[in-house]
Amino acid sequence: MSELQKDAQQREVILQVRDLQVTFGSRRHPFRAVKGVSFDVYKGETFGIVGESGSGKTTIGRAIIRVVPASGGSVKFHGQELTGRISHALDREITQKIQMIFQDPMASLNERAKIDYIVSEGLLGRGIPKEEIHARVEKALRDVGLLPEFASRFPHEFSGGQRQRIGIARALVMNPEFIIADEPISALDVSIRAQVLNLMSQLQKQRGLTYLFISHDLSVMRFICDRIAVVHKGLIVEMADSETLFHHPLHPYTRALLSAIPQPNPEVEKRKVLEVYDPSCHHYETDGPVWTEIEPGHFLLGNQEELAAARERLNA
Repeated sequence: MSELQKDAQQREVILQVRDLQVTFGSRRHPFRAVKGVSFDVYKGETFGIVGESGSGKTTIGRAIIRVVPASGGSVKFHGQELTGRISHALDREITQKIQMIFQDPMASLNERAKIDYIVSEGLLGRGIPKEEIHARVEKALRDVGLLPEFASRFPHEFSGGQRQRIGIARALVMNPEFIIADEPISALDVSIRAQVLNLMSQLQKQRGLTYLFISHDLSVMRFICDRIAVVHKGLIVEMADSETLFHHPLHPYTRALLSAIPQPNPEVEKRKVLEVYDPSCHHYETDGPVWTEIEPGHFLLGNQEELAAARERLNA
């Protein structure tokens, strides 16, 4: 057994997803947005899900937090099943321990409510004294670099970066263990993106948080994620730790995504060859794809011919 496998066995699994499926539409005209994905998230890590628009990555995150219902499969948080009907007590526990940061900070904040109410809304109705709620809101705002005086203002009075910090504060005030960050910086200016990413990394170290980070930008994922799962049309096609994925991409879709990353060096960018992913390159009619650990910690979806070619590529 390799050191990587031993390390994986010793780490605590905080979230376990098995064969998760999400279907929209009617019975006569169903649309399978997520077609059966499986992965584990370890305590204290940042696990990334990357893919193009419409790949199903956001739907996976929303199914985990129960914003959209799963049509099949299993999601377990600390061993407790979250799919289907759950008890009221477990629902309250989950809404406290799992929080979500949404993509658009303007759309996710109630324009008619003040920041104090927006940040504290999740604490209301839980029997917490007003003084404690006020103190927790103040601390959450300070933790994200905002002044407590801002609590009396409305969302439209803030910049995009400040609004996203308010969204992060709304999640932090619940003292969660696990945060799903759905494209948390895509609506922000480039200069503000680095500030928000650094803030999230700092908060993770201070609070021992676990992140599920969803994005279409692989260069950002490399900076913040420990492991990355690549999603295409509702399926995970490749999964590995960040550096392995960048240095040894095996699936043609992963290679296409990596080739689209802009290079800061103009000469390198000029010589770069853009790869285009064509699903017809697969021959699954007689030899269907299987999810395989091609090397320790590196998983690939492919048929036997593709898996053999991937092994040769790794050994070259």
